[in-house]
Amino acid sequence: MAENWTKTLRQAFLSIGVIYGDIGTSPMYVFASTFEDKQIRHKDDILGVLSLIIYSLILVPMIKYVCIILKANKNGDGGTMALYSLIYRYAEVANDQTKSHYGLSNDQLRRSPMIKEKSRTDKFILFLLSSLGTCLIIGYGVLNPCISVLSAVRGIRPLNKDAVVYISICILIILFVVQRFGTDKVGYSFASAICLWFLLISGIGLYNLFKHDVGVLRAFNPMYIIDYFKRNDEQGWVSLGGVVLCVTGTEAMFADLGQFNIPAVQISFSGVVFPSLLIAYVGQAAYISRFPDQIDNALILRLHTNHYCQSSYGIIIASQAMVSTAFSTISQFQSLSCFPRLKVVHTSAKHEGQVYIPVINYFLMVACIIVTYSFKMTEKIGNAYGIAVVAVMLITTCLVTLIMLLIWKTKIWWISLFFIVFMLVDIIYFSSVLYKITKGGYLLID
Repeated sequence: MAENWTKTLRQAFLSIGVIYGDIGTSPMYVFASTFEDKQIRHKDDILGVLSLIIYSLILVPMIKYVCIILKANKNGDGGTMALYSLIYRYAEVANDQTKSHYGLSNDQLRRSPMIKEKSRTDKFILFLLSSLGTCLIIGYGVLNPCISVLSAVRGIRPLNKDAVVYISICILIILFVVQRFGTDKVGYSFASAICLWFLLISGIGLYNLFKHDVGVLRAFNPMYIIDYFKRNDEQGWVSLGGVVLCVTGTEAMFADLGQFNIPAVQISFSGVVFPSLLIAYVGQAAYISRFPDQIDNALILRLHTNHYCQSSYGIIIASQAMVSTAFSTISQFQSLSCFPRLKVVHTSAKHEGQVYIPVINYFLMVACIIVTYSFKMTEKIGNAYGIAVVAVMLITTCLVTLIMLLIWKTKIWWISLFFIVFMLVDIIYFSSVLYKITKGGYLLID
């Protein structure tokens, strides 16, 4: 038992360096992206946005993913293609003589043939939906390094725009070169830095909270969300495109599941990531309420230069979070014969899901360089990123609902609650990010 817990805690530490870099660095740009015009019309708007961030973090990564979706894995593998494969695995054995081998209950057996009886069109739509989710995750692997590295380098002063772009490209090249060492080595190298990053942002958050405005804790009252939309109408709805960036990288918890295990991911997020992010956002809101003209730099403005360099190092390292996710996703896609056969290097003898795909690695590197050189601005890349984030979450909601309905022994009213609540959240956010499709969001379509 002690050995199992030691292994789980080791995996939890390792997962921090691989999975959470993206969601962990979101505080760098969420408030700035939400208040795009850098103007706060009403002081309570800060509380409204903070309340939206708090409940987005509680609903999406904590309840939806950590508590529910992580359980919808296929032999430890996660991601949209794993969900697709899981659905068809159960559907195909529903009338098989060996069905008892799979441990299906009578209720599951009654529901599974529902897929088998559907038309080819329905099956094709399901496959198309899963494939789209996979493609969007690969898009993550391109956009995430770009926006993370540009955010880090842009804070170094004095640097002009061209210098920021060229330095970012050099860092991106180094980042992709080290991927060949595998998840274990990369994870151990990066985990300490990311842990320090979470310690740093939570420390800054506590400092700002008690020094500037403890009153922002009122944002835990969801009534501030309702008041925010009443005051801002359409502009409040548009601002959701910035708020949703606080949950970027959530899908990495599920897509990278094959490299770790469920308890490790649940422990690392609940014990380290979630509380650190809450404290960081609360502290930012406290600082902005005192200095509303400093939205862009609310997180690190008052840090010493050496501390900023350390935080920049953490942000740069964090940019690899979705790269490993892209490897895992394409490996699953390839195992289903839905992707050209590429060389897959298994980087760990203990964990089959830890893989490295050289061709994909250098494809992503070239794509990142092109995007960084072409766009040069985190705002436009962030708009495309927001669309990818919400689209993947929406697809995952649909597929998990099918699994709950056809495979799990789940009561209909629980399924209805899950679908209504999370589909409503996904659609609201998706409608908001689509508003920005002409402001850089088209990059995802390209």
